[in-house]
Amino acid sequence: MPSHNFDDEHRLDPEIDAAKALLNRMRKIAEERGDSRLDAARMAKVRKRQLSRNTLGSAKKTTDEDAPRDPRSIGAVVARMSKSRGWSTQVAVGSVLGRWNELVGENIAKHCRPESFEDTVVVVRCDSTSWATQLRLLSHQLLKKFDAELGPGIVTVIRVLGPNAPTWRHGSRSVAGRGPRDTYG
Repeated sequence: MPSHNFDDEHRLDPEIDAAKALLNRMRKIAEERGDSRLDAARMAKVRKRQLSRNTLGSAKKTTDEDAPRDPRSIGAVVARMSKSRGWSTQVAVGSVLGRWNELVGENIAKHCRPESFEDTVVVVRCDSTSWATQLRLLSHQLLKKFDAELGPGIVTVIRVLGPNAPTWRHGSRSVAGRGPRDTYG
């Protein structure tokens, strides 16, 4: 009996497709489990029937949940997982801090950096008092943009801080007064 090597035979045969072989194996496993295979035409009829049964009478938009066997995008899977686990707020915090340059614009981002984000308040530190004043004036427009980009209620307050100035108090005794003016920005 001649020696027959399966790998050598399939390596030489250009007709064998690895993806097709895997698909056939997966179909066989599903068939053994008792799952029935639906072709595209039959699946379209099922979806049409589901849409016609809608009690509100309006056509329902098909989503990832409507086709549980269809592949889903990574974004849809992550969004669904973060929603189900209650991570929406943490994801929003990461979006504000991570996308700061994109959200506020390059010019503002050069001079104002977010320091923290707790509850719905973003604390922003500016490198000069003039930029702090400018950001306070723009805060209403920025809140509208945050609502549009991230969703309503994620950021409700932008607290703007000026630059860190050195302290002039040394020792336990100091004189009351206004101290140094804006000489650092």
